[in-house]
Amino acid sequence: MKRVIRAAVFAALFLSGAPLPAMAQDVTLTSRDSEVEINGTLLGFDGEFYRVETEYGELTLDGSGVNCAGPGCPNLQNYVAELQISGAATMGAVVMPALLEAFAQKNGYTTERETEGEATTFTYLLRSTDDKSVAARFYFRASNTDEGFADLLADEADIVMSLREIRPDERIRAREAGLGDMTGRNRSRVLSLDAIVPVVSPSNPVRGISPERLARVLAGEITNWARLGGPDVPIDLHLPDEGSGLGQAIFDQILRPAQLEAVAESATRHALPSSLAAAVEDDTFALGLTSYADRGNTVDLTLTGTCGFSLKASRRTIKTEDYPLTAPMFLYFPARRLPRIAREFLAFTRGPAAQIVIRRAGFVDQSPEEISVEEQGNRFANAILAAGTETTLEEVQRMTATLAPMARLSTSFRFEAGSIRLDAQSRSNVQQLARALEVGTYDARRLLFVGFSDGNGPAEANREIALRRADAVRRAVTEAAVAVEAGRVELGVDAFGEAMPMACDDSAWGRQANRRVEVWVR
Repeated sequence: MKRVIRAAVFAALFLSGAPLPAMAQDVTLTSRDSEVEINGTLLGFDGEFYRVETEYGELTLDGSGVNCAGPGCPNLQNYVAELQISGAATMGAVVMPALLEAFAQKNGYTTERETEGEATTFTYLLRSTDDKSVAARFYFRASNTDEGFADLLADEADIVMSLREIRPDERIRAREAGLGDMTGRNRSRVLSLDAIVPVVSPSNPVRGISPERLARVLAGEITNWARLGGPDVPIDLHLPDEGSGLGQAIFDQILRPAQLEAVAESATRHALPSSLAAAVEDDTFALGLTSYADRGNTVDLTLTGTCGFSLKASRRTIKTEDYPLTAPMFLYFPARRLPRIAREFLAFTRGPAAQIVIRRAGFVDQSPEEISVEEQGNRFANAILAAGTETTLEEVQRMTATLAPMARLSTSFRFEAGSIRLDAQSRSNVQQLARALEVGTYDARRLLFVGFSDGNGPAEANREIALRRADAVRRAVTEAAVAVEAGRVELGVDAFGEAMPMACDDSAWGRQANRRVEVWVR
């Protein structure tokens, strides 16, 4: 007599599977001994596991232990893995296809791109070089971040390409839909790095702007270039689409810290970054906000402060997060099992070959770099300028003596505003550094986690806070590097508080840039 096993038992024993892009169909899964039979609608098959919607809920079963009957059963002999990727056009247009093609070449596949109507919707076929059979289909829908999360919640996407972190309401709905905690360790990752940059035409005489004034331009409170040190003419403001991830990141990182609520209605919106860059380049009196990778032939403005410190976007300052308006590119995926080839592709995106592809595509990679003290003269000059009654010359000398024989890693750690929680890029950096430790990159060397703070409050208290943060990062990296044996690498902590400011403390942006944990290596 056939038995029925309840959903809770299967949920405890098996992982979830990936959805099929085609319409789901009825199937019957029967155990090899014919004792257990499951009837339901096939939601997904990843080449190894079935995912079925039944009267008991969603079940996932190991394909090696069951026989499948019904119109929805996949072809096991000629199985083709299928993956749906949806979200930000900036990622879907260049970097993700480039990574997929590099992955295919490395693993012995050929690629074939099929465009379906609109150029933003396309499919990549991965074929075996031996018999030319199709091994996988990667479906792309390159629209915007909002659409990507909407597709995920509708079970129409396996991976979301996002230019911002998931919103709280999206996170709640994803959890309610059984997709897991999308902010969890295995639910998201930073693919590559970018930044928000203010840009002008090469013919515009203005070359710098403070974050506060930039926010007021964005809100429509400053409308004339004369307020920014330029000619007495109106500012033509150009921005990405409001629904794009970059447009939402601009609101989160520029307007919100200035406690401003809306963008000027007179701003010209652009669906494509290329059109924004072209419009600003051709208009002497235009000011645009775009990504570092998409600035084209425009000139990006340096972020200035009243104390005389300035920060300019560059590959290095974005990678270290010294530039305050960073915009990481995220991949989000639900708590269900993806096909093996998809898992292999995602693993490839973390490796050194992928970082080269990312760099060639115009984005900032995450490969750690060692920066000598000689290349950081301006930072040590800032430390001398900032020395005073609280940050003594002796403390600056101690910092110099400690760090001069070492090199700074480009891997830095910063915290969410008003929180002890690492920000999204830094959480990804924990995993990156942990993997480097596991593969022996820093064997027989010493890594020093160094905490810095802003200048608000007593200097000694700030140093203690910075020291605790440095130790928290060290512990997070140690816990993530599970395969590192004791003694292979020395990990230490120190802190110098407000002794080496990156930006002025008179703004939220400056204080955020100054609160950080750096990694130094010898």
